[in-house]
Amino acid sequence: MTSTSSEIRPLRVADLGTLVVIPWSGETSDGGDMPYLLAYSLGDAADGPEAATAAVTRLLNDNGLRVGGDLVDGNVKPSIPVSLLVESGHAVVAMPPHLNAQCTPPPEWLEAVAARGYAYFVFTTRPWPEAAPGAPITPEALAAFAGADETLNAAAHIVVPARSLRV
Repeated sequence: MTSTSSEIRPLRVADLGTLVVIPWSGETSDGGDMPYLLAYSLGDAADGPEAATAAVTRLLNDNGLRVGGDLVDGNVKPSIPVSLLVESGHAVVAMPPHLNAQCTPPPEWLEAVAARGYAYFVFTTRPWPEAAPGAPITPEALAAFAGADETLNAAAHIVVPARSLRV
């Protein structure tokens, strides 16, 4: 007699590959700047880009963030599993299980997040191997990747309230 295991393997962070977060801001129709955060994998997981895509998809789904779904507004739904800490010129995004990414946003991003009180977070399952940490990324390359339908349709979209340390 043969039986099939229905055990679900826990997500291994290594399956995600190298995760990167890039901050930028852009003018919106209301005349103000919107602070954006783009998270993506380099696709460099041991089992390749497809495995990294599957792992990012699972990470998002496990946290109730649907890829290609509606915008999740953390101002309305404070229980979202993503947090944003902005302090001393740095932004830290945290998400279960034990994921933290820190970046140093440009001054205009910091001004936009201070004015709005939140950032628009796009976490895509589409790998971007050319945009490794430390590699120069032109504004045109960022706009092409971040604005591509393949990127946006393969992403969870979250409005994340910005928090700061209180003294």
